[in-house]
Amino acid sequence: MKSIIITGASSGIGCATAEVFLRSGWRVGLIARRTELLNELSDQYENAHALSCDVTDAVAMKAAFGHFVDQAGRLDALFNNAGMFGPSGPIDEVPLEAWAQVMNVNLNGMFIAAQLAFRQMRRQSPQGGRIINNGSLSAHVPRPGSICYTTTKHAVTGLTKTLSLDGRPFDIACGQIDIGNAESAIVTDLKAKQPDMKTMDVSHAADAVFHMAGLPLSANVQSMTLMATKMPYIGRG
Repeated sequence: MKSIIITGASSGIGCATAEVFLRSGWRVGLIARRTELLNELSDQYENAHALSCDVTDAVAMKAAFGHFVDQAGRLDALFNNAGMFGPSGPIDEVPLEAWAQVMNVNLNGMFIAAQLAFRQMRRQSPQGGRIINNGSLSAHVPRPGSICYTTTKHAVTGLTKTLSLDGRPFDIACGQIDIGNAESAIVTDLKAKQPDMKTMDVSHAADAVFHMAGLPLSANVQSMTLMATKMPYIGRG
């Protein structure tokens, strides 16, 4: 049975993706802060493991990864998904503490998860595995008033490329999926302010991650852009 850890698994893209892997027979470690929601999901599947913790807590994350690997025997994949949007507005209206919070979740949390996954994949036998980072269209083209979120998503691209390079000697593949307007909590909040926003069902994002994870380690989707067809991305200017 293949194994994957998914961060931000209690709702949105993370939850939808977890269900696809669970239904397909993977052993899935579910990481998020909201214990009740994780338990609701894990109670439905014997191959689910609820691992309640904050992605920014390095000690708790190490314990969660260790517990999961003890149960699964190895770690085949990580979907590094947890993130937040943060405040919307021009830079001079963004409180420094809000900036720091988004950096902590979207960058430190992603680094911690990637580091733990890389360490396990490098040392296990057979060696190797796959890390999939959740980027965003904001890694390429920002929305107005998204200074915190956009900065982190540009940084995620650098993280992904470096992991791809450093992982080669150890059969660790790394790719990034940039998802635009999948119907999740973040998009719901944005759509409340922009009722004409074009969206797509979150299941398409989940299926795309499953495809990336299912490839043999000799092949890798380095970068995938998946978005609602009519959203204003291509053609901006």
